Amino acid sequence: MQLFIVLGLLDQSIDDLKPSLAVLICSAADVCRKPLIHALVPVDQQFSADQASTSNPDSLETMIDVRARLESREPDGSRCSEQDLELEIYQSGDDLNLMLSWWNQEERPMLWHGHHPVWMDGETGKRCSAPADGAPLEALARRLRALLV
Repeated sequence: MQLFIVLGLLDQSIDDLKPSLAVLICSAADVCRKPLIHALVPVDQQFSADQASTSNPDSLETMIDVRARLESREPDGSRCSEQDLELEIYQSGDDLNLMLSWWNQEERPMLWHGHHPVWMDGETGKRCSAPADGAPLEALARRLRALLV
């Protein structure tokens, strides 16, 4: 709960405390990429940390495309910029798709996740095998889809 308060990402209503989309994303990343701690930094100005409420069954319909950076820190608070991720969440028809990639590391593979995960070469976009350190990203993509769909 301390991270939520520090980031100031809880809705303000005392009667109806609901985590924002940003809190859910960061919490999922914290669980899947232990011991790292994450903060969500919007890349596009259209994104608002509170843009989609998870209590709204139609929240997927109101969600716009999201592009953000997941900044990573060690438990002591020191930055781990080499572990930062780029996250894109977007709709394609009635389906929700996610893209996860290492921030500013185009040579690393990226993960597309729709109904199933697909790893792609970061430079060519061709399908490739999962990297040795890819399991936490797949777990994060599955968790985010489960939370949002």
